[in-house]
Amino acid sequence: MATKWILDPAHSELTFKVKHMMISNVKGGFDKFSAVIEAEDDTFKNANVSATIEADSVDTNSADRDKHLKSADFFNVEVHPEITFTSDSLNDKVTGNLTINGITKPVTLDVDFGGINKDPWGNTKAGFSVEGKINRKDFGLNWNAALETGGVLVSDEVKIAADLQFVKE
Repeated sequence: MATKWILDPAHSELTFKVKHMMISNVKGGFDKFSAVIEAEDDTFKNANVSATIEADSVDTNSADRDKHLKSADFFNVEVHPEITFTSDSLNDKVTGNLTINGITKPVTLDVDFGGINKDPWGNTKAGFSVEGKINRKDFGLNWNAALETGGVLVSDEVKIAADLQFVKE
């Protein structure tokens, strides 16, 4: 029988960064997301992973930029309020289906399993770091602007990083 592990949002973060004007990175994240791992044992080999991100919770520390990201140019949160990820394999990589803006594509992300430990209140916790990159245009996030000097305002490549802690149910 599989054991369920539930995301501990107080000890987890989901971030992204993208090249801006071809010279620097802009970072952001999502404030509201949840995830569940169903695993046969504490090695998490071939575990099922599912995650849901509230697209409206995007935060880049700029209200104007966040408003633009929530618009039809990017996440189109009124039509597609959730970003989802489902996987049936979790090892040193996690491969699954990512849905953004109503478009589903397979992605593979690197996983670093931090281990399992008990907190002072007796809860068993597991930690993971996840990293990878996607091409935003694969998900219909096509908005851009040309720069006078050549190049574009926003790169196609988006780097994703997550530090996640789960509680054994």
